[in-house]
Amino acid sequence: MTNPTADRFAGLPLRHWKPQLRDDGVLVLYFDRADAAVNAFSQDALIELGDVLERIALELPKALVIASGKTSGFIAGADLKEFQEFDRKGTVDDAIRRGQTMFQRLAQLRCPTVAAIHGFCMGGGTEIALACRYRVASSDASTRIGLPEVQLGIFPGWGGSARLPHLVGAPAAMDMMLTGRALSAKAALGIGLVDNVSAPANLIDTAATLALKGRVRPFKQRLLAWSSNTLAARKLLAPQMIKQVARKAPKAFYPAPYALIATWQRSAGKPIRVRLDAERKAVVTLAGSSTARNLIRIFFLTERMKGLGKGDANIRHVHVVGAGVMGGDIAAFAAYKGFDVTLQDREQRFIDGALQRAQALFDKKVKDPTKRPEVAARLKSDLNGDGVADADLVIEAIIENPDAKRELYQAVEPRMKTGALLTTNTSSIPLDELRPHIARPAQFAGLHYFNPVAQMPLVEIIHHDGMDPETERRLAAFCKALGKFPVPVAGTPGFLVNRVLFPYMLEAATAYAEGIPGAAIDKIAVKFGMPMGPIELIDSVGLDVAAGVSKELAPFLGLQIPAALATVDAGKRGKKDGQGIYAWENGKAKKPELPAGYAAPDDLEDRLILPLLNEAVACLQAGVVSDADLLDAGVIFGTGFAPFRGGPIQHIRTVGADALLARLMALQAKYGERFAPRAGWDNAVLREPVA
Repeated sequence: MTNPTADRFAGLPLRHWKPQLRDDGVLVLYFDRADAAVNAFSQDALIELGDVLERIALELPKALVIASGKTSGFIAGADLKEFQEFDRKGTVDDAIRRGQTMFQRLAQLRCPTVAAIHGFCMGGGTEIALACRYRVASSDASTRIGLPEVQLGIFPGWGGSARLPHLVGAPAAMDMMLTGRALSAKAALGIGLVDNVSAPANLIDTAATLALKGRVRPFKQRLLAWSSNTLAARKLLAPQMIKQVARKAPKAFYPAPYALIATWQRSAGKPIRVRLDAERKAVVTLAGSSTARNLIRIFFLTERMKGLGKGDANIRHVHVVGAGVMGGDIAAFAAYKGFDVTLQDREQRFIDGALQRAQALFDKKVKDPTKRPEVAARLKSDLNGDGVADADLVIEAIIENPDAKRELYQAVEPRMKTGALLTTNTSSIPLDELRPHIARPAQFAGLHYFNPVAQMPLVEIIHHDGMDPETERRLAAFCKALGKFPVPVAGTPGFLVNRVLFPYMLEAATAYAEGIPGAAIDKIAVKFGMPMGPIELIDSVGLDVAAGVSKELAPFLGLQIPAALATVDAGKRGKKDGQGIYAWENGKAKKPELPAGYAAPDDLEDRLILPLLNEAVACLQAGVVSDADLLDAGVIFGTGFAPFRGGPIQHIRTVGADALLARLMALQAKYGERFAPRAGWDNAVLREPVA
């Protein structure tokens, strides 16, 4: 008895693609990349796809369905490690052309084609789906369809930017590509990206039925797709898109969204070959930029941090002591992420305030109003601390006072169950100062969050000599469950992020005390690529908090505390009081206008940035983190340090360690010993070639 599928593909050594002919004449082509847990397009897989499509074109089935042979999802996109190698070899153009050619071959098949999408469908996965005539998506919550390439410093280059605007209309398509936002199956159906949504169990049958019966796209969708890509529409929409992008991504730092808009504006409405050619040329240019190389490097750093949290944390119940801004928000976010949480403080009014803030978070984050009570119920007021006995993890988030913290530990630890972890959210106190009275130091660690908790992606896991490695692993897994990036750091003063950030903020406060306007200082920092200026940042974290950190770190780093942080007036602590260095209104700083013709000192950028780089070098030398990559990742995700620059160490490599050292020594000669080079500038790591 013959096998029709085997006969059709006889002689083809298929490793990645598994064809299966159904009884109804529909051929299902499963992508199941060999030796990989997740489908990602390698050039080998693309070449094999081309061979399969050639054979299909010779003997057409009634229809073709593209599906995934993996349970983990559809297709994650291109193999980025391979992409990096093409960049090093200068063969990105060949790789882009090959992907476009294979997908165009699919688009030109003379039989109906359908993509059956279940789970993640990103980048190249979405682009192969767009090359099909129809698309069906699984209704499963895991299904997300996106084109996130702009987050890597490029834009869709295998036909995504050429096809999507002509399918769903330019406004929806460009919003999707410019933001990198992924859509649920329902949202994708709403804009016309998919033609049907199916239960996961019926996905292939639904796709086959659609292929055989066909579907006419609604007239409104066809009209929108045509009208929004006309020359008149492009002239109207492009400036609006550029204006929106400019609010978040300066062109000098992030060229990809601007290149995407320009490519669409020039080529939309033209034949597909012209659109593909314009897309390829623009993406190849972007791929060779330092921005793309650094953003792709950061992608791999995030994957590394996610990998630190393997396994089960064995944490179900979290008890937080301290219902202030940090403690309350830590508790609320853990509850939002599915943990049972008890929140303790010395007075009920503090807990009540935290619960009110938590409800605001739930209202914002939980889109389905019917589910908010369930989420809110996971966060419980616990004035007496009864939750300590049941907690798997206790997080202390009280004032930055070593004596107060040690006193709390002596009261709490005897009530904790065996195996429970005790952690502190201290932002600067060395763990060696806190652990002498801890009965179980192996289960004690730092768990340092950043403000605002719901937005900042980093958590520092602070270790000490007596900590059990299993404690670090469990805390990393807990961070992963929260959707945070864990970075293990040594328990020295300031750890990594605050230690690196502190000299930068201190120099900003010093410059302000000298009479340089805060708005000018902030403008220089933002121009460098920081998410906000250091003066605004000081106000945002609170002058009282900044002053507390100063008292801990200034002696350790041998720095002087400027007047603005030496004495903090009550009611003038910054954003939380509505008044600090700036006045604040509706959560925004009201910065005084700079005097007409004012020019900031030429060396102001160096005065701000070089102390940060100097301390990053010292942290690397002292082993605060294990290597330069983790240091860069920690500082980027903990401070917002210009991602397109790749982090402090990568920036030093790019500009040149010797050149920056010379500029630092020039500041030392002009302003004094606070700019003295820290140990580590002779480290060979700083002179490694830029990846």
